[in-house]
Amino acid sequence: MSLLTTAFVFPGQGSQVVGMGRDAAAAFPAANRVFEEANDILGTSISSLCFFGPEEELNNTFNTQPALFVTSIAILRVLETEIPDIRPVFYAGHSLGELTALTAAGAMSFVDGLRLVRERGRLMEAAGNENPGAMAALLGLNAEVVEEVCRKAIEATGQTLVLANDNCPGQIVISGAVDAVDAGLVLAKEAGARRALKLPVSIASHSPLMQSAADSFQKILADVEFSLPAAPVYANVTAAPLDTPEAIRTELMEQLISRVRWTEIIQNLIRDGVSTFVEIGSKDVLSGLNRRINSEITAISLNSEAAIREYVQGVITKS
Repeated sequence: MSLLTTAFVFPGQGSQVVGMGRDAAAAFPAANRVFEEANDILGTSISSLCFFGPEEELNNTFNTQPALFVTSIAILRVLETEIPDIRPVFYAGHSLGELTALTAAGAMSFVDGLRLVRERGRLMEAAGNENPGAMAALLGLNAEVVEEVCRKAIEATGQTLVLANDNCPGQIVISGAVDAVDAGLVLAKEAGARRALKLPVSIASHSPLMQSAADSFQKILADVEFSLPAAPVYANVTAAPLDTPEAIRTELMEQLISRVRWTEIIQNLIRDGVSTFVEIGSKDVLSGLNRRINSEITAISLNSEAAIREYVQGVITKS
């Protein structure tokens, strides 16, 4: 069943919550099997961490990334079981979610995807220990103003600061060295930001401070077998479809040190015919962003047993 105007989208860090996936795993054997397989691959109970926490451990980058990946794939497998021929027209994922999207689209196996996600989290954590950083969310400023804020903060501190996530109009995340982020917060408020708040992280994702992680990850990616995705996956770095295995390898390395162009991705998907965005994961963060990018789209969040059942019934009824 081809969903001709639907894209499946997958969330990144910030969407984790204790209890995620628990009711889906209890209700659907397909979801439970994914969690059990992940436990075996990782040699630890990622299911217990997702279902019961503790929150502090779940929020550790090393654990957060595989937890989100496994939860999203578990829900996806339920859809594929309940509607065996379901096929969206496009896929996309925010940051970490890009690896989930590639796995969902068949560009790599679940085993390879999970191992890559685990290594990605480990390498990012190590890079953060080597080069401590920070991130901050800025509300009410456009990208051009934020880029000027970053330039002035770099000039004032001599340290790294970049626009890391262009999430939606008026919601942008900056990332870099601690002093530069602090300077950026002051400058953003002076530039008229409605809010400017530091995020509870100690790594500077999507910034040059992740270069050591990107270099190491590139070597790991070289040994992974990638296939062409079953449907186009829109890239974080370029906001365009990934069309070769080598392009996928390059993208997954470069996105660690590059801007997540989520606003552009959603705009390009709408341009290419998408009107329904189905967020497959633990919360509804992307659905909120997508509505702010374009209020006319339909945004659906599959983050619970009830939401999954309602969506499946709706698709079957329409077919």
